[in-house]
Amino acid sequence: MTATPQLREAMLAAIPSLRAFALSLCGNTDYADDLVQDTILRAWKNSDRFEEGTNLHAWLFTILRNFYYSESRKTRRSVEDPDGSYAARLASAPEQHGKCDLQDFRTALAKLPPTQREALILVGAEGLSYEDAAQVCGVAVGTIKSRAFRAREGLARLLAVDVAEDLGPDRVTQAALQAAL
Repeated sequence: MTATPQLREAMLAAIPSLRAFALSLCGNTDYADDLVQDTILRAWKNSDRFEEGTNLHAWLFTILRNFYYSESRKTRRSVEDPDGSYAARLASAPEQHGKCDLQDFRTALAKLPPTQREALILVGAEGLSYEDAAQVCGVAVGTIKSRAFRAREGLARLLAVDVAEDLGPDRVTQAALQAAL
């Protein structure tokens, strides 16, 4: 059975979300793009298995997640860069505070256990409901809620965020912005 034009358009519309999720899983833009491409290809080939009226995003995220973990198991013996030292030598230092904050966030996110990171990305960044995220991960809704909560707390601890005022520009930058107004 061939995918309908509506299903095709919905799959194409999901690509940015799939890419963000893939990037959160693997941390490599090129590999994330490959994961998304393989996900769309697999979904297209198996479009007859998609049940109309169900959540397409959840189905696509499940395909991507399962493919990523299958590939990860296959490549465990490959050379890795766990501390990022090799990658750090290839990248230039950020020029703005926002880039530094994003880098700090990515580093902290990578330090979370994979299950917590996955739950936080699906619920927080992708906007899936707890129920849909639980379906993607194949766990109970309470488990997803717990993982997302622990992930948020872990990020706050790793980023040393105690109160909402700790988010955003530091006090010196805020003062400079206020003086310019």
